[in-house]
Amino acid sequence: MKYQPIIGMEVHIELRTKTKMFCACPGFHFGTKPNTQTCPVCLGLPGALPVPNAQAVEWTQFLGTAFGCTLAKFSRFDRKNYFYPDLPKGYQISQYEYPLATYGSWTNGEGKKIGIRRIHLEEDTGKLSHTTINGERVTLVDFNRSGVPLAELVTEPDFSSSAEAKEFVQALQQIVRYLEISDADMEKGSMRLEANISVRVGQTTNDIRQKLPDYRVEVKNINSFRFLESAINYEIERQSEALERGEKLVQETRGYNEVKGITFSQRQKEEAHDYRYFPEPDIPSFEFSDEILKEIKSKLPELPESKRKRFETEYKISPSYSKILTETRELADFFEEAIKVGSVHGISPAKLANTLVNKKPNISKMLPAELIKLIKNAEEKGQISDEELEKVSLQSIEENSDVVESYKNGKESVLQFLVGQVMRKTKGRADPTKTAELLKKLLS
Repeated sequence: MKYQPIIGMEVHIELRTKTKMFCACPGFHFGTKPNTQTCPVCLGLPGALPVPNAQAVEWTQFLGTAFGCTLAKFSRFDRKNYFYPDLPKGYQISQYEYPLATYGSWTNGEGKKIGIRRIHLEEDTGKLSHTTINGERVTLVDFNRSGVPLAELVTEPDFSSSAEAKEFVQALQQIVRYLEISDADMEKGSMRLEANISVRVGQTTNDIRQKLPDYRVEVKNINSFRFLESAINYEIERQSEALERGEKLVQETRGYNEVKGITFSQRQKEEAHDYRYFPEPDIPSFEFSDEILKEIKSKLPELPESKRKRFETEYKISPSYSKILTETRELADFFEEAIKVGSVHGISPAKLANTLVNKKPNISKMLPAELIKLIKNAEEKGQISDEELEKVSLQSIEENSDVVESYKNGKESVLQFLVGQVMRKTKGRADPTKTAELLKKLLS
């Protein structure tokens, strides 16, 4: 029997504000000595009153704007009540009924639209460490992370494969880094992934949200893209096999064992009413005017997808090169600064793009002008002759028959791979634009 996966994502992103969400303790906690960045507020001591971090609120609205969300004119914090050793107050200050941003979307490389249900702001919990002391298993709690601002993005259940979910969270990480609101480093726990997975009988339909199953399984705290794919694939297989055996699947929370590559049951999944949400009495609600929201939206930088398309049209850069050049905001900005300097010296954007993509200079240790100087020095050593260029181009074509076949089948983007091969063989002496034209001629 054919089963269709239905997948939604919840992603927690630690915001890199200077201070925590509701107190003046430092926000950066990674690698610090345990329990040295705490105060009565983030330790949840009686009588301590929270003061919201305005920067964290604005950055969450920033993230919502990046995904085309509607920014709330009215918002408030709520208390999420539950007991756990890493939650000193016995409740977490979060948002339930009135989040800061709702109903956005993101479109993947295949043109499929993924709905963004909400983005809300909350405080992070402490961190538990399980270890052995004097032969006894103990659990230690570090509250340095307690109270760090945490933006949570929740998608609609619009993914139908682990590959789609992975593509989304990779794009999300890139966008967050472009916005400079978090380093989104999963090894540090700055970005944590949770997948909600269920399966249903039938083929894929245009509207994946029709007739959703009456259960969903949440796999929590996944800390890498590879583990996300593995956990989702395992869970799809486990649920499909259970349904084949006639079993009834239950709503539950599961963990992921990275060594064994399997998920394991942790507890029955809670519903919203289990947390007994109610408005946070110590923090007034927020009201945002149209002017404030307009100002927030105006601060949004150019995002990766928009920048990629602009590079291709404005600088005549190939899609494969533009994707690499916009991987980070730092590289994209360096490229454009180098274009300004290079235009004075007759260095084309294509030449700069080829140098940055194929030679991979360490841009953190040089200025754009220094890169231009390196290119000029290389040019002064002499360009390759037309005869030698044709010889090397033919050699590259012969050595990459599979790439040539792809090109002849209509995949023109692979031409840049052949250009790169020629550039490597000539040690950068070939002109990339001239090389591309010659390769087109030889392949026609």
